[in-house]
Amino acid sequence: MPDFLTVNEIAVAAMFATFIFMLFRGIPVAFSLVGVSLIFVLIAEYGLDPHRAAFKGIIDFDRTGIDYQKLQAISGRLFGNTIKNPVLVALPMFIYMGLMLDQSGVAQRMMIAMQRLFGSLRGGLSLTVLLIGIILAASTGVIGASVTLLGVMALPAMMAQNYSKPIATGTIASAGTLGILIPPSIMLVIMSDQLAISLGDLFMGALFPGLILGALYIVFIVIYGFVSPSSMPAPKSAGRIGMHEVADVAIAVVPPMFLILLVLGSIFFGFATPTEASGLGALGATLLALMARKLNWRVFREVARSTLNTSGYIVGIFLAANFFAYVLRRYGGDEIVQELVLSAFDSPYLTVAFILFIVFCLGFLLDWIEITIIIMPLMLPIIQGLELAVPGYGQVRDPEVVWFAILVAVTLQTSFLTPPVGFALFYLKGVCPPGISLGHIYKGIIPFVLLQLLGLFIVFEIPALTTWLPSVAYGD
Repeated sequence: MPDFLTVNEIAVAAMFATFIFMLFRGIPVAFSLVGVSLIFVLIAEYGLDPHRAAFKGIIDFDRTGIDYQKLQAISGRLFGNTIKNPVLVALPMFIYMGLMLDQSGVAQRMMIAMQRLFGSLRGGLSLTVLLIGIILAASTGVIGASVTLLGVMALPAMMAQNYSKPIATGTIASAGTLGILIPPSIMLVIMSDQLAISLGDLFMGALFPGLILGALYIVFIVIYGFVSPSSMPAPKSAGRIGMHEVADVAIAVVPPMFLILLVLGSIFFGFATPTEASGLGALGATLLALMARKLNWRVFREVARSTLNTSGYIVGIFLAANFFAYVLRRYGGDEIVQELVLSAFDSPYLTVAFILFIVFCLGFLLDWIEITIIIMPLMLPIIQGLELAVPGYGQVRDPEVVWFAILVAVTLQTSFLTPPVGFALFYLKGVCPPGISLGHIYKGIIPFVLLQLLGLFIVFEIPALTTWLPSVAYGD
């Protein structure tokens, strides 16, 4: 058998192919990951083990050293070091914060106030959606809540104002996905655990790239409004804008800004760790709901239940993906993948670009959780071994890993907008009024995906965007 096509390599490729096949058959992600893993443990023990296989001596297979008895040890690994990581405590806290903020009515007040301020402008509703999306991203980090909330609040008004269906749906979907990048972000929490780097560094490092993406969206909407005025028409009648409207916006923005300052400010100034800041954020969101007179036992119960469901879903996939990654490594998948990536290009920066291209393509098929847990640890030794001139300013530990993590986070943001697994598209479709199809949504997200790739290029070319702020926040 040729060297480039060993049995181990076939097995690794078959694991990924079987997993993707099971996903397209509609089997839940966690069950697919565990099922594939158990199948390939069976294959390793009874099919490919040279001491047990019926075709012993015919093929050359590197033993995995794994069998069902040895799988007992993985429970200690998963429920020991993995689940007991204190960083993961921030996960349900940030989810709770986002869901409770959704119940507080903050976003609704911002939407009403900003509509009065920007509604008379061409593309004013789109600008309103983007600005609220940026604020929600910095105060929730929950994609489903942001996209659904923006869709419910803004889409009917956009349709009533004769906005183009693709531009309206594309704006809402892309604005809602900013929450996965702008801290606090549950994706960054998982990355911090998988890459063994500071969550504070990731939060601070993601802030500028997230704001750059938001700025690119806003510039695009302004330019598009002049190029195609019929797509985002100004209202036929609009009242005068005075100090009263400006004051309303200021009052509406103060509560979420307070929450952002409470969470990110406490991290930046060193008053709290990211895990502690997540608790402050959950408390702050609860107080905002209480002050808005939206907090009662029914709301608290629903938020707590949704937090438990979402956290359980993520942790379930988290454990299943770790199991999958463990079996994959026993097949030599880490060496195979690393050799494939390193042999593609001589330049370290082209190697990073190749990895990002792989992640971008995987985003069409897999959710960000599987990609983060399975792919990121495989790529970590590669990044650490490349000679990358990423400035750490003497303060950031492993600056090249922080830069790489943010690049992957920006790339994975596109996975929420790219079919067939783009969750933001389906969240939005679920609240769309009749007459808006998935075709309109798919067409609308194209320019925003291109803008995300432009933002990725900017961060790739200027690594200091991801490492300067962490060096300031955690410098001596």
